[in-house]
Amino acid sequence: MQEIFFIILGIVLPFIGTTIGAASVFFLKKDLTNKGRKIFLGFASGLMLAASIWSLIIPAIDMSKSLGKLSWFPAALGLILACIFFIIIDIFLPNFEKKFLATKKQNLTRENAMLIFAITMHNFPEGMAVGVAFAGILNKNYLLGLSSALILALGIAIQNIPEGAAIALPNVKTGKFKAFALGTLSGLVEPIAAILTILISSLVIPILPYLLSFSAGAMIYVVVEEILPQIQNKTSKLGTIGVFIGFSIMMILDVMLG
Repeated sequence: MQEIFFIILGIVLPFIGTTIGAASVFFLKKDLTNKGRKIFLGFASGLMLAASIWSLIIPAIDMSKSLGKLSWFPAALGLILACIFFIIIDIFLPNFEKKFLATKKQNLTRENAMLIFAITMHNFPEGMAVGVAFAGILNKNYLLGLSSALILALGIAIQNIPEGAAIALPNVKTGKFKAFALGTLSGLVEPIAAILTILISSLVIPILPYLLSFSAGAMIYVVVEEILPQIQNKTSKLGTIGVFIGFSIMMILDVMLG
């Protein structure tokens, strides 16, 4: 019974981390200025780039060591498929922003929506990784011990705090409660993914490297195509500074907690 409690705790910990980060909007006394928005979009870009490398691509390669010199293949294929997938979306949904995003009452821009989508996609394989760890414990096929699996979940939860903030803060103009909800919902996929993975662990584990690298490709595409063009300004380097801050923080967290 105690083991089940810790497994449930481990499954929800990453979601709690995202929620804590999203709650940062309630500490703002006023809406973000345009400069502040550029900083936080840059910060989110840095987080996503670092997470793509340390949280997704490197683990995908490590999981594929059995392929020998071809251990790079799942990561490379996942990245290429993600790029093709988003190019196709951009070709066939040219009016995406006009139809679904920006309205007078709901100031959710395309780059913000794509940011939410990319981080949510990144959270899904992270949730799966937690699910794989706890599935091994439930099935007595220990990939990690209970304490190691909890540390993994806690590490992801801590990493998710700045990610939740990176989604919520740039969207504060939509309203603080809505921005908080957007940040929180992006993390809800993690416990869902963990539970699904536990239920079908024998099917998920073989393709996990491809899912990890596809998620990395999604984030890299969104950063390059949607966010960086929005924060570049010849007279201000605030967006660029935000990228370096976000990248450094996520790199440190991934290395320390990985």
